[in-house]
Amino acid sequence: MQLQLFVKGATKISMMGLPLPSNDFAIELDAILPGDLPRREIVIACASRHLEMIVEINEVMNLTRITTPRDAAIKHVLDSVMPWRLFAGAKRVLDAGTGPGFPGLPLALVLPETSFTLAESTGKKARFVESVIADLKIENARVLAERVEDIGKREKFEIVTARAFAPMPKALKMLAPLLKKGTRALLYKGPEVATEIAEAEREAKALGVAFEIVMRYELPDGLGTRNIVQITR
Repeated sequence: MQLQLFVKGATKISMMGLPLPSNDFAIELDAILPGDLPRREIVIACASRHLEMIVEINEVMNLTRITTPRDAAIKHVLDSVMPWRLFAGAKRVLDAGTGPGFPGLPLALVLPETSFTLAESTGKKARFVESVIADLKIENARVLAERVEDIGKREKFEIVTARAFAPMPKALKMLAPLLKKGTRALLYKGPEVATEIAEAEREAKALGVAFEIVMRYELPDGLGTRNIVQITR
């Protein structure tokens, strides 16, 4: 069965029935995404369309300042999927404060067996993400225009993740109630992670949680160091 996915600027059907986009985003994604990334062609096709939609909506709604093809491919998509192995095998993941859909949507493309709930309390941003999910027919993702704390009161997730969410002390206060038995947080943090952890140590002790840096990687073009911080009870 061929995958029925069509995006702007697509060339003829390639293997797996997947059209290979020829837009600048797709070219950059093809150049930087790891060769062993699961469903790599699908990620390139869908993520390039996602980035196109961000540029289109950015004309009337400021979703992000990162819109050039190279920077967007690295900072939005590559950064989102680099730690995909840490999410593999989870049944339910909550993306806290997804913004225009990161890291939740790229991860959902890589891991189709995992259900992703994207929390975005700003209504217009949530509606945009909903339009991306519908446009790309991402069946394992949904967006809720609610605060992450409210979602966590009624639903349980194996992993809570966040990227560009909040400084560690504030993030802890918001996310700690979600860290129920069997739930862990995976936070994307920059090069100042040690300082953030130090500033949050008192809060972490009071809440009964512990930090561990479980992955560190460098983004291409000198765009910075990324640390994945795991938080557990």
